[in-house]
Amino acid sequence: MKNIKNSKKTGFLKKLFIKICRKLGFEIIAQNTFEIVTSGKKINDDISVIGEKSVNLPLGIVKIKRKVKALDIIIRTCSSVNMLTQTKNRIFEKDKIVYTAKTITSLINSVKYDPQLEKISVKFKVIDHNSSDENLEKINSIFKNSKLEYDLHKLDLSKYIKNIEKINERGEKVSHNQMSNMANINQSLLESKNSNDLVYFVEDDYLHKKEAISEMVFTYERLASQLDKEIIICPADYPYLYTQAELTQNFLGKKYHWRKVNETLCTFLTSKKIIEKYWDKYLSMCKKEHAPFEKPLHQIYEKELCISPIPSLAVHFTNVNSIFGLSPNVDWEKIWNEN
Repeated sequence: MKNIKNSKKTGFLKKLFIKICRKLGFEIIAQNTFEIVTSGKKINDDISVIGEKSVNLPLGIVKIKRKVKALDIIIRTCSSVNMLTQTKNRIFEKDKIVYTAKTITSLINSVKYDPQLEKISVKFKVIDHNSSDENLEKINSIFKNSKLEYDLHKLDLSKYIKNIEKINERGEKVSHNQMSNMANINQSLLESKNSNDLVYFVEDDYLHKKEAISEMVFTYERLASQLDKEIIICPADYPYLYTQAELTQNFLGKKYHWRKVNETLCTFLTSKKIIEKYWDKYLSMCKKEHAPFEKPLHQIYEKELCISPIPSLAVHFTNVNSIFGLSPNVDWEKIWNEN
């Protein structure tokens, strides 16, 4: 009887201790079973809570001070142009609308993948230039089937083309395709003025892993809370980032490692605050074709932290030999087939 009483007493004290730890915000790990006894989960389970805490074992809890309220995903589409600045075929050699459809599908799948994203407002906006009615109907159909909130706008090129310098920084004539791209970026930036928090600008040839959006949102909260500043996130681990050795900084996100980068293409996530702070710099990409085109972005990264994941969360489906395309150490075919 003595052993039974002691056992009951031990069980009561254990439960009390767990309750106190929960109240204080501590997590207790039973290292023999890998169970987090304060939450009833395993250590490999997702125990971070959006807007509240980011947990990365064994480093503990980061209290979220910078909460994400909303995310606008602005997709620039143009299914009539196969490649903006190249004549080579893309990997898998499909029509451009196939890549556009898969990009949109991958983003929808990623938003739906993590139920915690339902706590924030997620909206899609599509800015399209010169896609056929048939392809626009395909885009509309994908969104309608998803039952997610979206808007589709046709780009009016005439509103912007007069503000674009016709000779670029290299002294060359700016192509019509490039001018339409610059106008689309301009319209996307204007759309971001209506956003309530984060904005993800994305081109229509980036396929995303299912965890991509969740990882970016959680990582944004975690790092912005730790650093007490807004940041920029690029979801792609580009091959060209490995062409030269350079000093960097490493960070832990939700499930991925991240590193500081000094260059990106025009697919990135940031806050409305950053966009407003550097409005003239962003807008300069829409008025003059720089060399490289993304030079104004790179100048922003000299002052603000921009990070990229290792391995990649999104893959730029260009030509197989492009240094701006397929990310290393990622199963491209798997991502293609999943979407």
